[in-house]
Amino acid sequence: MATGELNPNHYQAQRAAKVVQHYLNTRYGSPYRLLGLHRVYSGNAEDVEDSGRKYQLEISVQEIISNMTEKCSAEVLFPRGGQQRSPQVQASCEELLKINTTAQEEALYQQYKMKPSLFSAQNVPDSYGHIDPDTKPFWHLCIVASSFIMLNESSENTLFNVAQVANITQLATENDQLKFDCHVLLHEMVSQEIIHWKLLFIWSPPEGVKVQQMEQLPHCHHCEKPPNTN
Repeated sequence: MATGELNPNHYQAQRAAKVVQHYLNTRYGSPYRLLGLHRVYSGNAEDVEDSGRKYQLEISVQEIISNMTEKCSAEVLFPRGGQQRSPQVQASCEELLKINTTAQEEALYQQYKMKPSLFSAQNVPDSYGHIDPDTKPFWHLCIVASSFIMLNESSENTLFNVAQVANITQLATENDQLKFDCHVLLHEMVSQEIIHWKLLFIWSPPEGVKVQQMEQLPHCHHCEKPPNTN
């Protein structure tokens, strides 16, 4: 791995910047706020003794739903050592966080908290890349929840995206959170592998998304790669 100034379009800078996206979604993502990497302007890598490799990045981040973008600085440290450990990230995008989604989130929460039938959906997006408008907030929630996995599993040798939600089911709960069981397909683009994960997570507007359980499912040798994995 190179050190010093990096080509912003090269895989080293792009992979580190993608980790920033996952981190921001774990912190700030919601059914109506989804953050994505827009562009890498510059990157620098250095070996930190006894710690790992640190990347300093200048990037722009896009809020996918509103299409607003913001330029920000970020730092990613990939820990050294044989055992996989989550990268350490420092980043903030203050302007994007000013987008007010409170009313939309509260309306969604109240609708599905009071609804007599529990929400469920399969194959999101479908084989044509279509997502039903009523399902989109839950697609976003699954991406946010999956960001905890993608952040935890990321290294300098990976690049993760959510390929598809195989299924999501709302579970009955007695507390103030909405609870979901979810099966997601993650596309690891370096190896071109599709990795299946099972997630149990909760969400409410004031608390955000909290993942309670995540389990990697056995590899499926006969599964076709789902659509829209770029």
